[in-house]
Amino acid sequence: MLIKKASDLVASEITPKWLYLNRRRFLAGVVGVTAGALAGRTLQELVRPSQHVTAATRLSFASKSPLSTTEEVSSYDDVTHYNNFYEFGTGKEDPAKNATQFRTSPWSVKVSGLVDKPRSFSLEELQQLAPLEERIYRHRCVEAWSIVVPWIGYSFSALLKEVSPQSKAKFVAFESYYSPSQMPMASYAGIQFPYVEGLRLDEAMHPLALLCFGMYGGTLPNQDGAPVRMVLPWKYGFKSIKSLVKIKLVDKKPDTTWNLSAPNEYGFYSNVNPQVDHPRWSQAKERRLGDFFRRTTLMFNGYDQVASLYSGMDLRKNF
Repeated sequence: MLIKKASDLVASEITPKWLYLNRRRFLAGVVGVTAGALAGRTLQELVRPSQHVTAATRLSFASKSPLSTTEEVSSYDDVTHYNNFYEFGTGKEDPAKNATQFRTSPWSVKVSGLVDKPRSFSLEELQQLAPLEERIYRHRCVEAWSIVVPWIGYSFSALLKEVSPQSKAKFVAFESYYSPSQMPMASYAGIQFPYVEGLRLDEAMHPLALLCFGMYGGTLPNQDGAPVRMVLPWKYGFKSIKSLVKIKLVDKKPDTTWNLSAPNEYGFYSNVNPQVDHPRWSQAKERRLGDFFRRTTLMFNGYDQVASLYSGMDLRKNF
């Protein structure tokens, strides 16, 4: 029998707690499937969470988007209890435990830089700039796991058009909220705060780039980036910055948190590319939260609509 030491393991080889628990729930469901069927319940119902959206968290009606995937949506319980949000801890289950008291009201987002109409938007103003849509997007995390989530928001381009970018603007810089008093676990994260990210302007203007206010029919849970975040489904998950407070249009490529921390592992573009492995594990396969088996990773996470943005680029070099 091969026994590995902790120092020999990489993150992609470790069985996550959600998978261990789901396997146990699945096996329990198999044992009880006959009884479940007699009671009018399916095995699928046995592993899904109870109702999660309350009257207080429900968003107003959002139309269905033609940009949505037709894949099965991930469990709400998985998506809200297996998170990367280092301000609230580095463990996948830490944010759900540590973000419960995070204050998200009142909230504003400042837009500045190379724009003709700089201003700050309240959350309510942001939500009214464009009709809300529900978009079911698949996502791929750099640690080789993936999810499918019904997000609620609208194309980020609607906000950019509101502030009128200048011709000199080539990039968009983003900054997350940071408060040491509200986020004491951040001091153990080993990265710089506030968290910053960036996109080329044409990437930010693409219809798939989503300014997001909710998911699963309700507002965003704190651990999933409340009250407003970006969602970029063709890029690795860390590009979809959470709890957004500042947006700045600039003429030069902005700093990004993970590129500053480990430039050999996390590039500026961070497009999902199965041909470019992380230095410590392969990106060719992924495991969907709730699944037991891996599946093939798709180029641009399957969103071929963005391929023209990178025409002529060496995507191994510009990872």
